[in-house]
Amino acid sequence: MHNALLTNKKKLLVTGLSILTVSSLAYLAVFAERLSPVSPTETFIRQYMTNPNGTLATYLQEARSTNEDIAAGREALSESLGVWMQYAWVKGDRQLFADSFRLLRTFFLSPQNRIYWKLSPDGQPHVTTNALGDDLRIVDALWKAADGWENEEYAKAAEAVTQSLFASSIQHGYLVDFYDFAKKESPQTLSLVYVDMSALKRMADHNKIDADVYQRYRDLLMNMPNDGIFYPKIFHVENQMYSYVDSVNLIDQLIVAINLAEAGRTPRELAAFLKKEFAQQHQLPGRYDRASRTAAVSYESPAVYGLAILLALKLDDPQWANQLQDRMVQLRSNDSRFLGGYVFQEDTHAFDNLVPLLAEEALRTYKD
Repeated sequence: MHNALLTNKKKLLVTGLSILTVSSLAYLAVFAERLSPVSPTETFIRQYMTNPNGTLATYLQEARSTNEDIAAGREALSESLGVWMQYAWVKGDRQLFADSFRLLRTFFLSPQNRIYWKLSPDGQPHVTTNALGDDLRIVDALWKAADGWENEEYAKAAEAVTQSLFASSIQHGYLVDFYDFAKKESPQTLSLVYVDMSALKRMADHNKIDADVYQRYRDLLMNMPNDGIFYPKIFHVENQMYSYVDSVNLIDQLIVAINLAEAGRTPRELAAFLKKEFAQQHQLPGRYDRASRTAAVSYESPAVYGLAILLALKLDDPQWANQLQDRMVQLRSNDSRFLGGYVFQEDTHAFDNLVPLLAEEALRTYKD
């Protein structure tokens, strides 16, 4: 009797310790999550750049849209959703990604699995077109989350959007900039900024496109010329010619360079030029004159620094990435109302907050 009682006491003690251990681990997990660094820029986006329905506003200030081809005020972009999803993946924030996926399905995705590039603040699609680069960014994030978190729902969505793209947006064997769902028309141009090699690689890895299709886009970048520093803006699919612009948008150049590095070609000339410019001027302007190689504007774009950081990490150059981040965060608002935000004259664009946030997290993850 005494031995049986002692045995029961031991079992109770062990059970109690097990419950305590599980409870303690759960508490520590929650506590650790609360202690994990939350960027003030994320806080700003959640507080100021989020519409009541959860979509991300394009601008801080409200404004009426006067041109359906240009986003205004609190309208929401698929571009913003895609970068937000990329950020959630890099951060490892499953809840944020799940919330973003809900927004995709609820508001942005048509019954034909086409993604509206713009929504009204209340989530209504008043446009009949997609934007290829935004679609591929979302597909890439979905595949990464599907693979990394073994989520079949994300994989099915990525597959559906991929099938829709290749069923409607092809001209002369290439995806093109957009497809008009209503007119059933698309242009003959592929903006090089849209050639998302990470997304295309995942499509090929999942057997959603043939290997030769992926290679077609890789060759497009591998064979792409430059003018000694800058890359072309447009690939004309009909005659397979590249064309340049006189005023170079550095955001475009950096995205092309990132995709070029993803394809396996180091963007040496552009990277060397930007490093030299930054070392000498201690800043990177938003635009350059292509002929003179001089700044075409005086303003700095937080998104430029964010993309430059992502390129630096792609090139395994954390020293430059850290220098760029130091300059980037100096552009954050000092206004107590908008702490963490990249706000200028009481307004800001979502891209100028989302890309710096993504870069900040990518750099932190790189260091870890």
